Amino acid sequence: MKINMTVLLLMQGFLLVSLNGTSQEVKLTRQEKKAVKETQMALNYYVMDSVITSKGFVLEADLLRNQNGDNVSVTPALNFIKVDKTSGILQTGSNFALGYNGVGGVTAEGILGRWDVSRNPKKLSFIIQFSLLTNIGNYDVLMTVTAANQATATITGSGAGKLIWQGHLRAINNSRVFKGQNSY
Repeated sequence: MKINMTVLLLMQGFLLVSLNGTSQEVKLTRQEKKAVKETQMALNYYVMDSVITSKGFVLEADLLRNQNGDNVSVTPALNFIKVDKTSGILQTGSNFALGYNGVGGVTAEGILGRWDVSRNPKKLSFIIQFSLLTNIGNYDVLMTVTAANQATATITGSGAGKLIWQGHLRAINNSRVFKGQNSY
């Protein structure tokens, strides 16, 4: 069942307006709050499905983790995975260094290869698998996205290491990332 994204956004807006309009008059019970949250999560799931199906999204990372479990808090505008129809970008960056890409890290831009999306309507989540063929190597991406807009992506290349991005998924037109120079 395909639902127009505009209709979903309007429904969600009306739901929020109606809650704000009545919240001063009537307190919601625990069951009503739970029902509102479930409805909102279902709407988010359908919006996420539309964004993922269009292949037009950005995972903006708040946290990077290596294969040893070392975590680093990062700037989302510089650390992202971008998918735009047939192409993609993997980028790491730092506010404190220059790096190979001019923003303190590495930028790999290329074309999408294999693409597979698995949906789990019960858990309101998605698993996205794709490959990115770039000039500095080929990368496999395994991404998990929830209706609560939590996203985790594991990136592996031809070497033994891996890097994990944790953050939020946004539609391309809602994302404010800065792409550095391609790394060669």
